[in-house]
Amino acid sequence: MRIATTIFLTDETITPVRLARELEERGFAGLYLPEHTHIPVERTSPYPAGGPLPREYGRTLDPFVALGQAAAVTERLGLGTGITLVAQHDPIDLAKQIATLDHLSGGRFTLGVGYGWNKEEAADHGVEWTSRRALTQDRLALMRALWAAEPTAYKGEFGAVRASTAYPKPVRGEPRVLIGGAAGPKLFAAIAEAADGWLPIGGRGLTETLPALRASWTAAGRDPATLQVVPYAVIPSEGKLAHYAELGIEEVVLQLPPAGETEVLHALDAYAAYV
Repeated sequence: MRIATTIFLTDETITPVRLARELEERGFAGLYLPEHTHIPVERTSPYPAGGPLPREYGRTLDPFVALGQAAAVTERLGLGTGITLVAQHDPIDLAKQIATLDHLSGGRFTLGVGYGWNKEEAADHGVEWTSRRALTQDRLALMRALWAAEPTAYKGEFGAVRASTAYPKPVRGEPRVLIGGAAGPKLFAAIAEAADGWLPIGGRGLTETLPALRASWTAAGRDPATLQVVPYAVIPSEGKLAHYAELGIEEVVLQLPPAGETEVLHALDAYAAYV
């Protein structure tokens, strides 16, 4: 089982360069970073975990810039977003960012996709909340047209692109795409249509939900052997990781504290037993 990590990197935490070097030296498989462009102060969206919104949400580094730094000082470490709020991006610009990072890192990038929870943040990007899922799927399709080997046009419900020369290309044609979100028929249908797998936060309840995801995957004509499920932001224990292994899970992303160098390195020392 590959053991990766995630962390809210901010202007107050360990730096991307220091963390990436430590992760690779210690044998961790990857680094996934979240995204929030900004957090409007006057907001009505409740924090999904309950209680006040943690300080780090409004101080998050841009994940692509931070992962670019991480890529430059490592050779093997996987790099990913957990998640990218695709609906809040211009898809032509985002396709270029993704392809460039994947190209420069030698094909190490995973695109984690999310639909978001903060209505006010999305609204400032011009996103209509009720259509954000359809918008995300449309923008994924547009980006794939730009990543295609030959110039490919795309016209969707929300956007279009002419057949274009667009280099660099992702190393393997396109990056691995994992969609995050709570279990349910709509999410599982979206994963089967447009992704390589699922990023379930915390990984609880997988014994019950995985059969439904596999059924959606198979109904869409996808090969069951190719489905990837990557539990995300996990606080580990030996029993929990053993359970994931029994379910056929091959990668787990452990949660690091949004803290300074000393505290983060202590957490890595504690997690080293699982690597």
